[in-house]
Formats: sequence, structure tokens, C-alpha cells
Amino acid sequence: MNHPNLTLLPTVASPGPSPARPLDLRVRVQRIQIDELVVEDPRLVLAHARRAVRTDPDAAALLGYSPAAPLSLPAATALLCALHEAEELTGMGLRPARRTTRVTASDQQTEPVSLVLSDTPRRQEG
Repeated sequence: MNHPNLTLLPTVASPGPSPARPLDLRVRVQRIQIDELVVEDPRLVLAHARRAVRTDPDAAALLGYSPAAPLSLPAATALLCALHEAEELTGMGLRPARRTTRVTASDQQTEPVSLVLSDTPRRQEG
């Protein structure tokens, strides 16, 4: 039997299960990505590399290049690859031929596990 003057108190929710604590396994992961590129337009590669040396001489100097020294095609390609993302390189006369990613993971108790993924991008027909 309810009494008319009785006020209802809010119910206090019982605490739910405490969230599980994350496990700290000290897992270390190392990713190495290797992009293999094909030079499709050597003149365009050299022009972009020369422009990169003039535009950002400090970054080029860190990579061992100077505006006074002539750039070979391999040096120009290496410079562009160091300064730009793979997606940007296609507009600079380079085409991705293959990408290989090597992932190594380990914790403190087990031997490292390695996984190597490789793909060859499809050539887009213009």
C-alpha cells in the first residue's frame, strides 16, 4: 500500500561491470615499405629534380645535392622519391612498378613474426 505523502527517491544505478583493462604486451611493430618505380619521362624527372633543388636547397643539401652540381637521372629520381609521396611522383615522370611492405611484429617473450606483402599496380591505360 502506497502512502500519498511518500516521495519517490531516484534509484541509483548499480555499477556495471568494470571495463576490461588493456593488456600491455609491449608489442613492437616495424614496417618497411619499398616502392619500385619506372622512369617514364627522363626529361620531366630531371626538370622536377632541378626545380626541387632550387626551391628547397636546404632539404636537397641534407640529401647531398646542390644547385651547382649536375644531377644524374638516378640521383634526380632518388631526390624526388625522398621529397615526395609515391602518389605525387606519377605526375613527375615516374610510374610505380611494385610496392613491397615488410611487417615485423614481436613482444618481449616471443620471436618476431614477419609478413611480406607485395603488389604490382595495374598500369592505367590512358
